Amino acid sequence: MALPNPFSGTKRKKTEVDALAVLNALPDPLIVIDDEGYICVTNPAGEEFFGLSAKKLLRMSINEMVPFDSPLLGLVEQVRLTGDYVSEYAVDLGTPKTGIKNVNLQVSQLYGTSNVVVQIEERTIAAKMDRQLTHRGAARSVTAMAIMLAHEVKNPLSGIRGSAQLLEMNASDADRALTRLICDETDRICALVDRMEAFSDDRPIDRDAVNIHEVLEHVRRVAEAGFGRKISFRENYDPSLPFVYGNRDQLVQVLLNLVKNAVEAAPEDGGEVMLSTAYRHGIRLAVPGAQEKVQLPLEVGVQDNGSGIPEEILPHIYDPFVTTKAGGSGLGLALVAKIVGDHGGIVEFESSEVGSKVLIRLPVYNFMKTDME
Repeated sequence: MALPNPFSGTKRKKTEVDALAVLNALPDPLIVIDDEGYICVTNPAGEEFFGLSAKKLLRMSINEMVPFDSPLLGLVEQVRLTGDYVSEYAVDLGTPKTGIKNVNLQVSQLYGTSNVVVQIEERTIAAKMDRQLTHRGAARSVTAMAIMLAHEVKNPLSGIRGSAQLLEMNASDADRALTRLICDETDRICALVDRMEAFSDDRPIDRDAVNIHEVLEHVRRVAEAGFGRKISFRENYDPSLPFVYGNRDQLVQVLLNLVKNAVEAAPEDGGEVMLSTAYRHGIRLAVPGAQEKVQLPLEVGVQDNGSGIPEEILPHIYDPFVTTKAGGSGLGLALVAKIVGDHGGIVEFESSEVGSKVLIRLPVYNFMKTDME
């Protein structure tokens, strides 16, 4: 069963060819399912994914392609009922011919029809989501280190500093400079350990309804009054965004850290930082500690117009002590990752030649569910 041809007529013939060329050029498998459940459109990537030619695929029902309990069938039915766009990550999609593959699925209704479009991102692309979730492991690795350092390093440092202060009382001017250096360096190490101790706090966070735009405006004002006074700030907000289910102070800490990174990455002359919010309906993924897929529709972005992050560092951007800053500790993004992870959210990082963009995906505050808890 074929789709109605929206390009009928000789005057649109060239457009029809162009549209088919675009469809065939897509690297991701794509199929269209009609209202009777039959595949009516596919592209070459879809043929390769399912291991069947288009001629065979276009005669098959989606129920013949996947098991009866496949999550794909549920997503297709959900889109038919609601008309909404749905994304689901890390789905095991099995077919009789190809076996089980772990993929991302994006399902939407074809405008003006009852047909459903299914786009499949294979695991090579889905691995991007794995990298986005590895920040949780990075944060946990710092946690163990922080606990050890707090006990094994800070106490000896206190003794070293105290001894240096005693020596300073009877030291000459030349020696006093050395004792002062000892005190300053021990203070610097203690400050680093204090920052790491934040990772060892595994208590549940107090969360409530938070207006993320108020948080962003507070962070922008702080930045403009201090470290970002030479930077131009721009906003691209979705004014209809619902409340975030989060901790206001911790979200301020996260966004201050990200904005400071963006300011430092932006050029001194003509530097810009873009703050953005958006609602991405249907974003769902499995996160550690949750039995069901979590809805993360709230998107908060911080983007600079700097030179971007080196490609070799991107896979490790959330790891502790990985930094591109001279003298940086490399703990900032690791702490951001921990806090966002504690909120049940994820952090995504994008880099290009025209700058870097960090996206935070967060859950919505559910008034009814929260009031019942």
